Amino acid sequence: MKYIIIFFVITPIIFVFSAITLSIYMTVINGGIESQTQQNTSNLAQNFYSNASANDIVVNIAENQTITSPITITGRSRGSWFFEATAPVDIVNWDGLIIGQGYIQAQSDWMTENFVEFSGTIEFEKPTYKNNGSIILRADNPSDLPQNNKSIEIPILFSEYIK
Repeated sequence: MKYIIIFFVITPIIFVFSAITLSIYMTVINGGIESQTQQNTSNLAQNFYSNASANDIVVNIAENQTITSPITITGRSRGSWFFEATAPVDIVNWDGLIIGQGYIQAQSDWMTENFVEFSGTIEFEKPTYKNNGSIILRADNPSDLPQNNKSIEIPILFSEYIK
């Protein structure tokens, strides 16, 4: 009889303690996920520079701009971005799969450290599953030396995608 009373007294206490602990745990976890989600969402609207900055390249594509194929990319960059007056461009889907490739072409003498106007038209396939992706402009690096790698990744939205 003594064990039955202890069982009926202790079990509800353990249950309440477990419920409170679980509630606190879920609040902490959800708070962390929410703040991380807000941080990740705010990062979606940023250009990502790799070994470069806005002082190296300016592009006419706005962050999260909706685009269609073909897209004409214009802007200006330092002459060091080009080799033989061209620099590569990739268009990738949400998962990083390349769905379009091409080049931007310098519109004047590219053998300078000053800004050079450029232009290029890139065709790409309709992405599948999601409508977000990126345009990645890379400095042409014929030396393949890592210290010469420069790029800018611009998040974009596709006007059409295969659902």
